[in-house]
Amino acid sequence: MASSMMTISSVCFVVVSFFQGLVGGVTFTFTNRCGGTVWPGVLSNSGSSALETTGFALGAGERRSLAAPAGWSGRFWARTGCAFDGESGKGACATGDCGSGEVECRGAGAAPPATLVEFTLDGSGGKDYYDVSLVDGYNLPVVVEAASAAGCPAPGCVVDLNERCPAELKAGQGQACRSACEAFGTPEYCCSGQYGNPDTCHPSVYSQVFKAACPRSYSYAYDDATSTFTCAATDYSITFCPRLANPNSQKSSNDPSPRPKDANLEDDSWLASLATGEVDGAAAAPSTSSLLQATLAVAVMALLALH
Repeated sequence: MASSMMTISSVCFVVVSFFQGLVGGVTFTFTNRCGGTVWPGVLSNSGSSALETTGFALGAGERRSLAAPAGWSGRFWARTGCAFDGESGKGACATGDCGSGEVECRGAGAAPPATLVEFTLDGSGGKDYYDVSLVDGYNLPVVVEAASAAGCPAPGCVVDLNERCPAELKAGQGQACRSACEAFGTPEYCCSGQYGNPDTCHPSVYSQVFKAACPRSYSYAYDDATSTFTCAATDYSITFCPRLANPNSQKSSNDPSPRPKDANLEDDSWLASLATGEVDGAAAAPSTSSLLQATLAVAVMALLALH
């Protein structure tokens, strides 16, 4: 009986999520193309409702979708090198850890360094505002694509910055790359104190390294002009390690630093364009509407099977 009730609850959530998308909500689809498991974290901003989960495991080659209501704002990131006890569920992550001691982050954000994906839905003019930020450092590549609206920008960082991270910024035995603010803590790097405005805080030699490698990502606090993008009336896909991975890879899910495969960027023209800041998002990911419809159909069949 308890199992049936849980199944019914799950079905109801799927149905509600589906219709929520029809009336103005957005679906975020996360895809892991890294060589091992990552653990995405989810943080809703103050005033925004919590999503279905605040953290989950995503195996190599797997994907998962989350529904968000209209007006939602918050951030996503991927944790790496996590180890959670099978019985107690307690554990921690090597990068991007949220300090909750479990898979669910429960309202806690990522400890830097971590690559962040930030969203504000239905902002000024009814547009969605989104970016990929390296202001808190970097731990793995990520790209954001509009799923059903052609012409929307595709921000992200497809370069493995851990391989070119300056020695003084390296963290976690090379598993992540700190920002200059995190590494040195001085006002000129942190855009604080007398440097707390765009007139006095300028790109540093370190933020320029990030910007040169990932021109469509935030590199420092006032990097708005070339780093914040807008779109409207669409779902979004968020891909970790967005270079094609071998689906048959047997690399351990306990790898502390899942890495993209070594395929050359030139093998995928839109990724090559993203690396140089030229992509406009025209080659958007497939729409998730068909996936939602299929999910709804399966959910209804499961519900009917209980009777």
